Amino acid sequence: MAGVQSIERAFLLLRALAVESAGVTELAGRVDLPKSTVARLLQALETEGAVERDDASNYRIGTVVADLFGGNPRRSLIATARPYLIGLSADIGEAAGLEVYENGWVQFIDQVVSDHDVQVRDWTGESGLAHALPTGIVFLAHLGAAEVDRYLSEPLEALTSNTMTDPSQLRERIIQARSAGYLWCFEEFALGINSVAAPVFGPDGIVAALQVHGPTYRFPHDPDANHDIGRQVADQAARLTEQLQGSRFLGS
Repeated sequence: MAGVQSIERAFLLLRALAVESAGVTELAGRVDLPKSTVARLLQALETEGAVERDDASNYRIGTVVADLFGGNPRRSLIATARPYLIGLSADIGEAAGLEVYENGWVQFIDQVVSDHDVQVRDWTGESGLAHALPTGIVFLAHLGAAEVDRYLSEPLEALTSNTMTDPSQLRERIIQARSAGYLWCFEEFALGINSVAAPVFGPDGIVAALQVHGPTYRFPHDPDANHDIGRQVADQAARLTEQLQGSRFLGS
């Protein structure tokens, strides 16, 4: 089973480097493995082109891994974002999702579930109206006035009794999302579900949003924690943004 363990550890290193480049000592501490083991695995991964060293001799994801996803930008985005979803779900204790925007709709393209016995539904592969989701409002906050005007000029459907459909109130929320860097929605897309989202930017503007959502009876566990949870999501979105803007994954 030694070979299986080596594969598991190699993927652990790749996931860690997908978040941020690092040297051997730092990476060993980050993944809680012996420095000698990490050095040996990195040497093997570097030989295969899976990792490479930058000008500071820190390791980062290599050309082979990048090229595996280079022909499909959305698949590249999902692969790059997944470690952040895993981290958010583990840290906050709820499901974390990745969403994109297209013509007034939010598309759910990936989700990582929590360890709770009671799980929220997995919406991967489905779509939702932008004004009913924090990710949609976050997108509208960064897509420009023309897109906002176009969207708010259309009839806005209420998906639950909490869905906000008044254009003037939605404009205020768009401003709030832009100012705070994240946005909460409380049972607006589906009854019994609360969610918070933050924007992710590529070289040419917003490309996605990270969202954490969970049942209303436990998420958020304390209304006073709303800001702290929102900042956690925004901080991870900012780290993903930094990686995307400096990587080849989106064709930059």
